[in-house]
Amino acid sequence: MINKAIAFATKAHDGQFRKGTRLPYIFHPMEVGVIVSRMTDDPEIIAAAILHDTVEDCPGVTLDLIREEFGERVASMVYAESEDKTKSWNERKAHTLHALKEETVEGIKLIALGDKLSNVRSLHHDYEYLGEELWERFNMKDKRMQGWYYTGLCESLKSLERFPEYEEFCIMVNHVFADVIAENQIVTEE
Repeated sequence: MINKAIAFATKAHDGQFRKGTRLPYIFHPMEVGVIVSRMTDDPEIIAAAILHDTVEDCPGVTLDLIREEFGERVASMVYAESEDKTKSWNERKAHTLHALKEETVEGIKLIALGDKLSNVRSLHHDYEYLGEELWERFNMKDKRMQGWYYTGLCESLKSLERFPEYEEFCIMVNHVFADVIAENQIVTEE
């Protein structure tokens, strides 16, 4: 199942690149799969991790196709990790934070952690080289809003704190958004 997911995702993401880079997009879902495989050996969760962006980002890939190829459980996990692009950035991210905080299916949370850890690793790496210019490559260019989202993820995924991946995620969030976090603490204390 995992090999099938790799082949499917590689074909679906063909020609796509990570935002603001020349890095083939498939590296991200593959990294998410590796991260998730360190937390579980469940092949359906790992396959869903690899497929997590296909419905959201790949033309012609539907939830029905994922269900047909990989089954209902994998499709439901991919669906849970997909955002509704008709909503604003703020609405999508607020929904994600709320949904993850309330989520009871650990597999869905593991995929979310794998996805967000991969993203923050990339942010951390690029922030070291680009500094504040990094935020220009995103639709949401406001670092404070990005910081709100990522620090909110630390809270929403807290039930996974027994995993070293969760600790790594929060450490990187605290590093990339240290100035935003400090600014928010000052505002809170006043």
